Amino acid sequence: NYPSGKVSGILLLLMVTLQSISSCPKICHCTEKNGMKTVHCTSRNLETIPTDLPKDTVSLLLDSNKITKIPNNAFKDLYHLQELDLSKNAIETVDTSAFKGVAEGLHLLDLSHNLIQSVPKEAFTKLKGKIRLANNPWHCECSLQEVLRELKLDPETVNEISCQTSVQEEYVGKPLIQVLDSGINFCNFHHKTTDVAMFVTMFGWFTMVISYIVYYVRHNQEDARRHLEYLKSLPSTQISKDFDTISTVL
Repeated sequence: NYPSGKVSGILLLLMVTLQSISSCPKICHCTEKNGMKTVHCTSRNLETIPTDLPKDTVSLLLDSNKITKIPNNAFKDLYHLQELDLSKNAIETVDTSAFKGVAEGLHLLDLSHNLIQSVPKEAFTKLKGKIRLANNPWHCECSLQEVLRELKLDPETVNEISCQTSVQEEYVGKPLIQVLDSGINFCNFHHKTTDVAMFVTMFGWFTMVISYIVYYVRHNQEDARRHLEYLKSLPSTQISKDFDTISTVL
């Protein structure tokens, strides 16, 4: 038998642990239905993602706030998370490990109506659920094309992913999926641009080398011409003496 004091300590620790798992952040509201906990943090003027979220959260609603960044490991302890709504915020940055630990279990990730221009491909690694990326100021180029290729985009909002800026101006304002479906490959354009840049750089170096060689030759020619003029200006007897001196030395 355990001493009563030790039993009480174990029970207290268990209660604290259970409370930390299921307690609801003060600024949010929590509901539970059929064992599925939903944490409602909508329109709470949040500027960062709460750190005291219940570990048994299944649905997390953080929409309509002022969140600007999704940092690394923001949801790493939410092992049961299936739905994550981050729409209608001011998110500009998504770190590479932002969804680490929850990506495989997510059924829905909503990042629509934010300020995202680009995202690292690593941020969505292992993400198999549906994702919404509509109404962000996307910069259409190779890396974004590669990101979208790996994602399961929400078909209802996919045409709302438009190019606010682009490496090719003619695609600004157009739905990205339509651009890609037309056969445009931003990665090919990227490679061509890189090749041109390398050619320009090499041509610049080549031009510098040639210019230096021309300068060097002309400079030596000028020195030779001056020396010849100097010899011509000397009296003939002095020139003979110079030649005699050179002959003696030789």
